[in-house]
Amino acid sequence: MENNVVLYRKYRPKDFSEVVGQEHIIQTLSNSINSGLISHAYLFCGPRGSGKTTIARIFAKAVNCERSEDRRSIVPVEAGRRLVPGESNSSKIPCNTCNSCLEIMQLKSMDLVEIDAASHTGVDEVRELISGIKFAPVKSKYKIFIIDECHQLSKAAANALLKTLEEPPQHAIFILATTEAHKMLPTIISRCQRFDFKRLHVPQIIEKLKFIAKKEHVAFEDGALPLIALNARGSFRDAESLLDKCMQFSGKADGKTTTISVAQIEELLGIVQVGKISGLVNLLLEKNTKEAILFLNSLAEGGIDLAEFAKTLVFYLRQMMLLKINPDFSPVLNSGLSKEEIETMGSQTEKLTEKEIQTWLQLFIDAENNMKYAIILQLPLELAIVDITYKQ
Repeated sequence: MENNVVLYRKYRPKDFSEVVGQEHIIQTLSNSINSGLISHAYLFCGPRGSGKTTIARIFAKAVNCERSEDRRSIVPVEAGRRLVPGESNSSKIPCNTCNSCLEIMQLKSMDLVEIDAASHTGVDEVRELISGIKFAPVKSKYKIFIIDECHQLSKAAANALLKTLEEPPQHAIFILATTEAHKMLPTIISRCQRFDFKRLHVPQIIEKLKFIAKKEHVAFEDGALPLIALNARGSFRDAESLLDKCMQFSGKADGKTTTISVAQIEELLGIVQVGKISGLVNLLLEKNTKEAILFLNSLAEGGIDLAEFAKTLVFYLRQMMLLKINPDFSPVLNSGLSKEEIETMGSQTEKLTEKEIQTWLQLFIDAENNMKYAIILQLPLELAIVDITYKQ
Protein backbone atom coordinates (compact mmCIF):
# COMPACT_ATOMS: atom_id res chain seq x y z
CA MET A 1 0.00 0.00 0.00
CA GLU A 2 1.13 3.59 -0.75
CA ASN A 3 0.73 4.58 2.91
CA ASN A 4 3.29 1.96 3.94
CA VAL A 5 5.99 3.24 1.58
CA VAL A 6 8.84 5.12 3.25
CA LEU A 7 9.12 8.78 2.28
CA TYR A 8 12.34 8.57 0.28
CA ARG A 9 10.69 5.99 -1.98
CA LYS A 10 7.25 7.61 -2.02
CA TYR A 11 8.63 10.99 -3.11
CA ARG A 12 11.54 9.79 -5.26
CA PRO A 13 11.66 12.02 -8.38
CA LYS A 14 9.94 10.45 -11.40
CA ASP A 15 11.39 12.77 -14.04
CA PHE A 16 14.18 15.30 -14.44
CA SER A 17 12.01 18.26 -13.45
CA GLU A 18 11.58 16.90 -9.93
CA VAL A 19 15.30 16.56 -9.23
CA VAL A 20 16.73 19.33 -7.06
CA GLY A 21 20.34 20.42 -6.70
CA GLN A 22 21.99 18.73 -9.71
CA GLU A 23 21.05 21.17 -12.47
CA HIS A 24 24.34 20.82 -14.37
CA ILE A 25 23.81 17.06 -14.70
CA ILE A 26 20.13 17.32 -15.61
CA GLN A 27 20.91 19.88 -18.32
CA THR A 28 23.58 17.70 -19.94
CA LEU A 29 21.63 14.45 -19.80
CA SER A 30 18.41 16.08 -21.06
CA ASN A 31 20.16 17.63 -24.02
CA SER A 32 21.97 14.39 -24.90
CA ILE A 33 18.67 12.47 -24.86
CA ASN A 34 16.89 15.11 -26.93
CA SER A 35 19.66 15.14 -29.53
CA GLY A 36 20.07 11.35 -29.55
CA LEU A 37 23.76 11.56 -28.58
CA ILE A 38 23.80 8.75 -26.03
CA SER A 39 27.09 7.53 -24.56
CA HIS A 40 27.69 3.82 -23.90
CA ALA A 41 28.97 4.39 -20.34
CA TYR A 42 28.38 6.96 -17.60
CA LEU A 43 30.06 7.42 -14.23
CA PHE A 44 28.03 9.10 -11.48
CA CYS A 45 30.27 10.23 -8.59
CA GLY A 46 29.20 11.97 -5.41
CA PRO A 47 28.15 11.71 -1.76
CA ARG A 48 25.44 9.31 -0.67
CA GLY A 49 21.89 10.55 -0.90
CA SER A 50 22.68 13.07 -3.64
CA GLY A 51 20.51 11.38 -6.30
CA LYS A 52 22.88 9.14 -8.27
CA THR A 53 20.64 6.05 -8.45
CA THR A 54 17.50 8.17 -8.86
CA ILE A 55 18.90 10.02 -11.87
CA ALA A 56 20.24 6.73 -13.29
CA ARG A 57 16.71 5.26 -13.23
CA ILE A 58 15.18 8.40 -14.75
CA PHE A 59 17.80 8.29 -17.49
CA ALA A 60 17.03 4.59 -18.10
CA LYS A 61 13.34 5.46 -18.48
CA ALA A 62 14.12 8.38 -20.78
CA VAL A 63 16.28 6.50 -23.30
CA ASN A 64 13.78 3.62 -23.50
CA CYS A 65 10.59 5.68 -23.36
CA GLU A 66 8.13 4.57 -26.03
CA ARG A 67 7.40 8.21 -26.85
CA SER A 68 10.91 8.62 -28.23
CA GLU A 69 9.50 10.03 -31.46
CA ASP A 70 8.70 13.21 -29.52
CA ARG A 71 12.39 13.95 -28.98
CA ARG A 72 12.80 15.95 -32.15
CA SER A 73 10.14 18.43 -31.06
CA ILE A 74 11.90 19.11 -27.76
CA VAL A 75 14.07 22.19 -27.46
CA PRO A 76 17.40 21.57 -25.65
CA VAL A 77 17.74 23.09 -22.20
CA GLU A 78 19.64 26.37 -22.19
CA ALA A 79 22.80 26.56 -20.12
CA GLY A 80 22.20 27.76 -16.57
CA ARG A 81 18.42 27.31 -16.71
CA ARG A 82 16.61 24.80 -14.50
CA LEU A 83 13.89 22.58 -15.87
CA VAL A 84 10.42 23.60 -14.78
CA PRO A 85 7.80 20.97 -13.79
CA GLY A 86 5.56 20.36 -16.78
CA GLU A 87 8.13 21.60 -19.29
CA SER A 88 8.33 19.58 -22.49
CA ASN A 89 11.86 18.30 -21.86
CA SER A 90 10.82 16.41 -18.76
CA SER A 91 7.09 15.81 -19.21
CA LYS A 92 7.46 13.96 -22.55
CA ILE A 93 10.69 12.09 -21.95
CA PRO A 94 10.24 10.07 -19.81
CA CYS A 95 6.47 10.08 -20.05
CA ASN A 96 5.95 7.79 -17.01
CA THR A 97 2.84 6.36 -18.68
CA CYS A 98 4.10 4.00 -21.40
CA ASN A 99 4.73 0.32 -20.71
CA SER A 100 8.51 0.75 -20.67
CA CYS A 101 8.41 3.58 -18.12
CA LEU A 102 5.92 1.75 -15.91
CA GLU A 103 7.97 -1.45 -15.92
CA ILE A 104 11.10 0.43 -14.86
CA MET A 105 9.21 2.33 -12.16
CA GLN A 106 7.88 -0.96 -10.81
CA LEU A 107 11.35 -2.58 -11.09
CA LYS A 108 9.92 -5.22 -13.44
CA SER A 109 11.82 -4.39 -16.61
CA MET A 110 13.96 -7.21 -18.00
CA ASP A 111 16.04 -4.64 -19.85
CA LEU A 112 17.15 -2.82 -16.69
CA VAL A 113 19.71 -4.65 -14.57
CA GLU A 114 20.72 -3.14 -11.21
CA ILE A 115 23.68 -4.57 -9.33
CA ASP A 116 25.04 -3.67 -5.91
CA ALA A 117 28.79 -4.08 -6.30
CA ALA A 118 29.17 -4.14 -2.52
CA SER A 119 27.61 -7.62 -2.48
CA HIS A 120 28.64 -8.75 -5.98
CA THR A 121 32.37 -8.14 -5.99
CA GLY A 122 33.59 -11.38 -7.57
CA VAL A 123 34.91 -11.80 -11.09
CA ASP A 124 32.59 -14.77 -11.74
CA GLU A 125 29.53 -12.62 -11.01
CA VAL A 126 30.75 -9.89 -13.37
CA ARG A 127 31.51 -12.44 -16.08
CA GLU A 128 27.98 -13.82 -15.71
CA LEU A 129 26.68 -10.28 -16.16
CA ILE A 130 28.89 -9.71 -19.20
CA SER A 131 27.77 -12.98 -20.82
CA GLY A 132 24.20 -11.63 -20.92
CA ILE A 133 25.20 -8.31 -22.49
CA LYS A 134 25.55 -9.78 -25.97
CA PHE A 135 21.83 -10.63 -26.07
CA ALA A 136 19.54 -7.94 -27.46
CA PRO A 137 17.01 -6.20 -25.19
CA VAL A 138 13.73 -8.06 -24.71
CA LYS A 139 11.41 -5.09 -25.34
CA SER A 140 13.38 -1.87 -25.17
CA LYS A 141 15.82 -0.05 -27.42
CA TYR A 142 18.62 -0.26 -24.86
CA LYS A 143 19.63 -2.71 -22.17
CA ILE A 144 20.70 -0.62 -19.15
CA PHE A 145 23.15 -1.82 -16.51
CA ILE A 146 23.30 0.21 -13.28
CA ILE A 147 26.21 -0.83 -11.06
CA ASP A 148 26.04 0.83 -7.64
CA GLU A 149 29.13 1.31 -5.43
CA CYS A 150 31.24 0.11 -8.34
CA HIS A 151 34.48 1.03 -6.54
CA GLN A 152 33.96 -2.11 -4.42
CA LEU A 153 34.44 -4.47 -7.36
CA SER A 154 37.50 -6.66 -6.98
CA LYS A 155 40.47 -5.92 -9.21
CA ALA A 156 39.77 -9.00 -11.35
CA ALA A 157 36.08 -8.06 -11.65
CA ALA A 158 36.96 -4.47 -12.57
CA ASN A 159 39.34 -5.69 -15.27
CA ALA A 160 36.64 -7.97 -16.66
CA LEU A 161 34.24 -5.03 -16.77
CA LEU A 162 36.89 -2.87 -18.42
CA LYS A 163 37.11 -5.14 -21.46
CA THR A 164 33.35 -4.82 -22.02
CA LEU A 165 33.47 -1.02 -21.63
CA GLU A 166 36.12 -0.89 -24.35
CA GLU A 167 33.93 -2.60 -26.96
CA PRO A 168 30.30 -2.64 -25.77
CA PRO A 169 27.43 -3.74 -28.04
CA GLN A 170 25.33 -0.93 -29.51
CA HIS A 171 22.29 -1.80 -27.39
CA ALA A 172 24.09 -1.66 -24.00
CA ILE A 173 24.44 1.35 -21.69
CA PHE A 174 26.39 1.20 -18.43
CA ILE A 175 25.76 3.58 -15.54
CA LEU A 176 28.35 3.23 -12.78
CA ALA A 177 27.64 4.94 -9.46
CA THR A 178 30.18 5.47 -6.70
CA THR A 179 30.85 7.51 -3.59
CA GLU A 180 34.61 6.97 -3.90
CA ALA A 181 35.74 7.52 -7.49
CA HIS A 182 39.40 7.68 -6.43
CA LYS A 183 39.30 3.93 -5.70
CA MET A 184 38.30 3.04 -9.25
CA LEU A 185 40.61 1.99 -12.07
CA PRO A 186 41.67 5.07 -14.08
CA THR A 187 41.16 3.04 -17.25
CA ILE A 188 37.47 2.52 -16.37
CA ILE A 189 37.01 6.21 -15.55
CA SER A 190 38.57 7.20 -18.89
CA ARG A 191 35.98 5.13 -20.80
CA CYS A 192 32.99 6.74 -19.08
CA GLN A 193 31.29 10.09 -19.36
CA ARG A 194 31.79 11.37 -15.83
CA PHE A 195 29.31 13.42 -13.79
CA ASP A 196 30.19 14.76 -10.33
CA PHE A 197 27.17 15.17 -8.04
CA LYS A 198 27.19 18.05 -5.59
CA ARG A 199 26.50 17.80 -1.89
CA LEU A 200 23.11 19.42 -1.39
CA HIS A 201 22.74 22.72 0.44
CA VAL A 202 20.58 22.96 3.54
CA PRO A 203 18.08 25.43 1.95
CA GLN A 204 17.52 22.98 -0.94
CA ILE A 205 16.78 20.17 1.51
CA ILE A 206 14.45 22.38 3.54
CA GLU A 207 12.38 23.25 0.46
CA LYS A 208 11.94 19.56 -0.38
CA LEU A 209 11.01 18.76 3.24
CA LYS A 210 8.40 21.56 3.22
CA PHE A 211 6.86 20.08 0.07
CA ILE A 212 6.67 16.59 1.62
CA ALA A 213 5.33 17.89 4.94
CA LYS A 214 2.54 19.74 3.16
CA LYS A 215 1.61 16.63 1.18
CA GLU A 216 1.62 14.55 4.36
CA HIS A 217 -0.43 17.12 6.35
CA VAL A 218 2.31 17.68 8.91
CA ALA A 219 3.27 21.09 10.31
CA PHE A 220 6.55 21.95 12.02
CA GLU A 221 7.58 24.65 14.46
CA ASP A 222 9.99 27.28 13.20
CA GLY A 223 13.47 25.84 13.31
CA ALA A 224 12.32 22.22 13.16
CA LEU A 225 12.89 21.53 9.47
CA PRO A 226 16.26 23.36 9.42
CA LEU A 227 17.27 21.15 12.36
CA ILE A 228 16.44 18.03 10.36
CA ALA A 229 18.10 19.36 7.20
CA LEU A 230 21.25 20.39 9.06
CA ASN A 231 21.65 16.90 10.50
CA ALA A 232 21.10 15.22 7.13
CA ARG A 233 24.67 16.23 6.17
CA GLY A 234 23.77 17.08 2.57
CA SER A 235 21.78 13.89 1.90
CA PHE A 236 18.16 14.06 0.72
CA ARG A 237 17.65 10.42 1.59
CA ASP A 238 18.86 10.92 5.17
CA ALA A 239 16.68 14.03 5.53
CA GLU A 240 13.60 12.16 4.30
CA SER A 241 14.37 9.25 6.63
CA LEU A 242 14.63 11.64 9.59
CA LEU A 243 11.38 13.32 8.55
CA ASP A 244 9.70 9.92 8.28
CA LYS A 245 10.86 9.05 11.79
CA CYS A 246 9.51 12.33 13.16
CA MET A 247 6.12 11.79 11.51
CA GLN A 248 5.84 8.31 12.97
CA PHE A 249 6.76 9.68 16.38
CA SER A 250 4.01 12.29 16.14
CA GLY A 251 1.40 9.59 15.49
CA LYS A 252 -0.33 11.72 12.86
CA ALA A 253 -3.72 10.65 11.56
CA ASP A 254 -4.28 10.64 7.79
CA GLY A 255 -5.90 13.82 6.53
CA LYS A 256 -5.39 15.71 9.81
CA THR A 257 -2.64 18.27 10.21
CA THR A 258 -0.49 17.86 13.31
CA THR A 259 2.41 20.00 14.50
CA ILE A 260 5.82 18.61 15.43
CA SER A 261 7.93 20.68 17.81
CA VAL A 262 11.66 21.25 17.95
CA ALA A 263 11.72 19.62 21.41
CA GLN A 264 10.14 16.46 20.00
CA ILE A 265 12.77 16.27 17.27
CA GLU A 266 15.58 16.75 19.76
CA GLU A 267 14.14 14.03 22.00
CA LEU A 268 13.52 11.58 19.18
CA LEU A 269 16.68 12.05 17.12
CA GLY A 270 19.06 12.87 19.93
CA ILE A 271 20.23 16.02 18.16
CA VAL A 272 20.76 19.51 19.49
CA GLN A 273 19.82 22.95 18.24
CA VAL A 274 22.49 25.31 16.96
CA GLY A 275 21.53 27.63 19.80
CA LYS A 276 22.93 25.17 22.33
CA ILE A 277 26.13 24.79 20.32
CA SER A 278 26.38 28.58 20.42
CA GLY A 279 25.88 28.44 24.20
CA LEU A 280 28.83 26.07 24.59
CA VAL A 281 31.00 28.34 22.42
CA ASN A 282 30.12 31.25 24.73
CA LEU A 283 31.29 29.23 27.74
CA LEU A 284 34.54 28.44 25.94
CA LEU A 285 35.03 32.13 25.16
CA GLU A 286 34.54 32.88 28.86
CA LYS A 287 37.13 30.19 29.76
CA ASN A 288 34.50 28.68 32.05
CA THR A 289 35.74 25.10 32.26
CA LYS A 290 33.36 23.99 34.99
CA GLU A 291 30.16 25.21 33.35
CA ALA A 292 31.22 23.99 29.91
CA ILE A 293 31.81 20.44 31.16
CA LEU A 294 28.59 20.49 33.20
CA PHE A 295 26.73 21.69 30.11
CA LEU A 296 28.19 18.86 28.03
CA ASN A 297 27.26 16.24 30.61
CA SER A 298 23.74 17.62 30.97
CA LEU A 299 23.30 17.08 27.22
CA ALA A 300 24.54 13.50 27.53
CA GLU A 301 22.18 12.81 30.44
CA GLY A 302 19.33 14.34 28.43
CA GLY A 303 19.73 11.73 25.69
CA ILE A 304 21.57 13.87 23.14
CA ASP A 305 23.64 11.81 20.67
CA LEU A 306 27.13 13.06 21.50
CA ALA A 307 28.57 11.82 18.21
CA GLU A 308 26.03 13.94 16.32
CA PHE A 309 26.66 16.80 18.74
CA ALA A 310 30.38 16.66 17.95
CA LYS A 311 29.67 16.72 14.19
CA THR A 312 27.38 19.73 14.57
CA LEU A 313 29.96 21.49 16.75
CA VAL A 314 32.65 20.93 14.10
CA PHE A 315 30.22 22.23 11.47
CA TYR A 316 29.59 25.35 13.59
CA LEU A 317 33.29 26.04 14.14
CA ARG A 318 33.95 25.61 10.42
CA GLN A 319 31.31 28.25 9.68
CA MET A 320 33.06 30.52 12.21
CA MET A 321 36.36 30.00 10.39
CA LEU A 322 34.79 30.82 7.01
CA LEU A 323 33.05 33.84 8.51
CA LYS A 324 36.36 35.07 9.93
CA ILE A 325 37.99 34.78 6.50
CA ASN A 326 35.12 36.50 4.68
CA PRO A 327 31.90 37.78 6.32
CA ASP A 328 30.07 37.40 2.98
CA PHE A 329 31.26 33.84 2.29
CA SER A 330 28.42 32.04 0.48
CA PRO A 331 28.81 28.64 2.26
CA VAL A 332 27.92 30.39 5.53
CA LEU A 333 24.93 32.18 4.00
CA ASN A 334 23.73 28.86 2.49
CA SER A 335 24.43 26.79 5.60
CA GLY A 336 20.80 26.72 6.75
CA LEU A 337 21.54 28.89 9.79
CA SER A 338 19.05 31.67 10.50
CA LYS A 339 19.97 35.34 10.22
CA GLU A 340 20.00 35.62 14.02
CA GLU A 341 22.27 32.58 14.39
CA ILE A 342 24.73 33.97 11.84
CA GLU A 343 24.74 37.32 13.67
CA THR A 344 25.47 35.56 16.98
CA MET A 345 28.21 33.56 15.30
CA GLY A 346 29.64 36.78 13.89
CA SER A 347 29.89 38.38 17.34
CA GLN A 348 31.62 35.25 18.67
CA THR A 349 34.01 35.20 15.73
CA GLU A 350 35.13 38.77 16.46
CA LYS A 351 36.48 37.63 19.84
CA LEU A 352 38.84 35.05 18.30
CA THR A 353 41.76 35.15 15.92
CA GLU A 354 41.91 32.91 12.84
CA LYS A 355 44.59 30.84 14.56
CA GLU A 356 42.45 30.33 17.68
CA ILE A 357 39.45 29.19 15.62
CA GLN A 358 41.72 26.81 13.72
CA THR A 359 43.03 25.38 17.01
CA TRP A 360 39.49 24.90 18.38
CA LEU A 361 38.42 23.24 15.17
CA GLN A 362 41.34 20.81 15.17
CA LEU A 363 40.82 19.91 18.83
CA PHE A 364 37.16 19.02 18.29
CA ILE A 365 37.89 17.16 15.04
CA ASP A 366 40.38 15.04 17.00
CA ALA A 367 37.83 14.60 19.78
CA GLU A 368 35.17 13.44 17.32
CA ASN A 369 37.57 10.84 15.90
CA ASN A 370 38.67 9.68 19.36
CA MET A 371 35.05 9.21 20.49
CA LYS A 372 34.84 6.11 18.26
CA TYR A 373 37.25 4.30 20.59
CA ALA A 374 36.58 6.02 23.93
CA ILE A 375 35.33 4.00 26.90
CA ILE A 376 33.68 7.17 28.27
CA LEU A 377 32.03 8.75 25.25
CA GLN A 378 32.17 12.39 26.37
CA LEU A 379 35.78 12.21 27.62
CA PRO A 380 37.45 13.32 24.34
CA LEU A 381 35.11 16.33 24.22
CA GLU A 382 35.87 17.13 27.87
CA LEU A 383 39.61 17.02 27.17
CA ALA A 384 39.16 19.39 24.24
CA ILE A 385 37.24 21.78 26.50
CA VAL A 386 40.02 21.69 29.10
CA ASP A 387 42.66 22.31 26.43
CA ILE A 388 40.78 25.35 25.15
CA THR A 389 39.93 26.91 28.52
CA TYR A 390 43.20 26.21 30.34
CA LYS A 391 45.94 26.44 27.71
CA GLN A 392 44.88 29.54 25.84
